[in-house]
Amino acid sequence: MRGHDIKIFFATDIHGSDRCFRKFVNAGKFYGANVLLMGGDITGKMLVPVVESAGGRYTTHLFGRDRVVTADGLAALRKQIADAGFYAYDTTPDEIAEFREHPELVEETFRKHMHQTLAQWMSLAEERLDGTGITCLLAPGNDDPLFVDELLGSSDMLINPEGRLVELPGGFTMISVGYSNPTPWDSPRELPEDQLSARIDREAAKVPDLSRAIFNLHVPPKDTPIDQAMALDAEFRPILKSGSPVITGVGSVAVRDAMRTYQPLLGLHGHIHESRGEARIGRSKSINPGSEYSEGVLRGALVTLSAKKGVRGYQLVAG
Repeated sequence: MRGHDIKIFFATDIHGSDRCFRKFVNAGKFYGANVLLMGGDITGKMLVPVVESAGGRYTTHLFGRDRVVTADGLAALRKQIADAGFYAYDTTPDEIAEFREHPELVEETFRKHMHQTLAQWMSLAEERLDGTGITCLLAPGNDDPLFVDELLGSSDMLINPEGRLVELPGGFTMISVGYSNPTPWDSPRELPEDQLSARIDREAAKVPDLSRAIFNLHVPPKDTPIDQAMALDAEFRPILKSGSPVITGVGSVAVRDAMRTYQPLLGLHGHIHESRGEARIGRSKSINPGSEYSEGVLRGALVTLSAKKGVRGYQLVAG
């Protein structure tokens, strides 16, 4: 297929939203894309207990308030929880009391639901994409626990691009690094800037032609239009100046330096949900499609690559 235009649909940071993942799988046909790329932070962040009580009622705490439904409303409640990026967990008051005494059981249950949901998503993607010719890549990000790598790499159809050179249609290649520079939340995949730089260098050394390379680096380059977020204090509260939040660049110096040094055709990033847009570093274009997963909105970037012109164009989309 070398010499022909290809379309990449890139989305990232869905954080467990069932609705967003289903939209992602359908985006290939909808946009006419050759490649679907999920750029990291695929998994959700917590369990939401749905507690069965007397009288056939079920109670949960969601979006800051208690919700009570009968059995007739249970399916809709579970869907609302899943679409928002959480894992609904049916339980009882006795089990909740046991969890309070044994916190390790909460972590074990959380991991089980995360694994189960991701496995179901992968089966869905395999079913929907079988026979379409669409390449689908699912990359981990800094919020994804390390144990998901084995599952992401278990499919014969879907590709986990982390730590490998991936050949894409049209003669383009891609490297992926899902690790981030340190964050206030001490997420599972974080590295000091020098170690992150070394990891990117190791992957970049695999690239045969940087002018046809895509760098899928989860974190955006430092101090650019696509890494702007509120500065936080040690208690995770916004830092204010004259009554307004202080906005600062929270991306990675290592990523910025790599984009400047290697000058790949394209950089694809996420991590900073509110910093949707593009940045240019030398000849390289970097894109962050942003994220609005908690509302069930899938933000993405549809990028057209040309053998002769490189990035022919791109469009930031949402649905």
